[in-house]
Amino acid sequence: MYKLLLTGLFSVAFVACTATGESEEFPPMVNDDLPHVSDKNSTGNEPSSSSAVSSDSLIQDLSEYMEMVDIPAVILSHGNVEFSVNAFLIAKTEVTQGLYREVMGSVAKEDSLGDDYPVFNVSWYDAARFCNAFSKLVGLDTAYVYDSVDNGGALVNLSVDYGVVSVRLPTEIEWEIAASAGTSSTYYWGNDEASKYAYYAQTKGPMMVAQYRPNAYELYDMAGNVAEWVNDWFAAFPTASQTNYTGPVSGKLKGLRGGGWADKAPALASTERDKKDPKYRGQTVGFRIVYSEGF
Repeated sequence: MYKLLLTGLFSVAFVACTATGESEEFPPMVNDDLPHVSDKNSTGNEPSSSSAVSSDSLIQDLSEYMEMVDIPAVILSHGNVEFSVNAFLIAKTEVTQGLYREVMGSVAKEDSLGDDYPVFNVSWYDAARFCNAFSKLVGLDTAYVYDSVDNGGALVNLSVDYGVVSVRLPTEIEWEIAASAGTSSTYYWGNDEASKYAYYAQTKGPMMVAQYRPNAYELYDMAGNVAEWVNDWFAAFPTASQTNYTGPVSGKLKGLRGGGWADKAPALASTERDKKDPKYRGQTVGFRIVYSEGF
């Protein structure tokens, strides 16, 4: 089973980039204890070792477009608070421009770098619409329910149905479990050289996906390249243990994880958090998808 154990306090200044590549500093954030992944669920029993995959034909259709990695059911702990999460599948790479173009029809001409580059300049709402379109393409239900799209690109009367079998954005806790990959260090590469694993502190824009070493789950670019939207509205984590935590039901800002190509090393930590208006589009922001059978 996968286990992550981190202790102590940390305080780092998160450095994010605007669409022009200029950095802006956010205030330091202090977490209680860094998280660890347990190999037991909240009842004290071993989590299911079964795959998140049960509908093989659907997964086969999905994998024709995007290679997925199976993440087992685990518990992520922040201090004394435990977050129990069902098994799920997560994309091996960030969504590429090629896949985005195939599903959505186009990528802006000025942003087009090649099929193997991550898509960027996509808002959280753009990412959600992609997930719905991709779900339909491979014969799944859709997680994002809304009435219309307003002139600014926001989804009106939006709700997320976590009970359906669908492609969606990862919850923040799912993303952190996938990024940490069972490690016990601030960065998933431990004390190795960050430049072997992450494309960061750059000035020339994103890199093709999967050009650096993956983490222990064989996931690429979980740090650097483009920062990744997560599903949750941004808020302080709760102080009581949760099962399949999905964040608050409403908010003003959406979570971002992983740091982008222009960020400094502290932004690459598996526990580091950022947030943006869900309408925000920038050269350092993209996304990754998960497949969930609902909870």
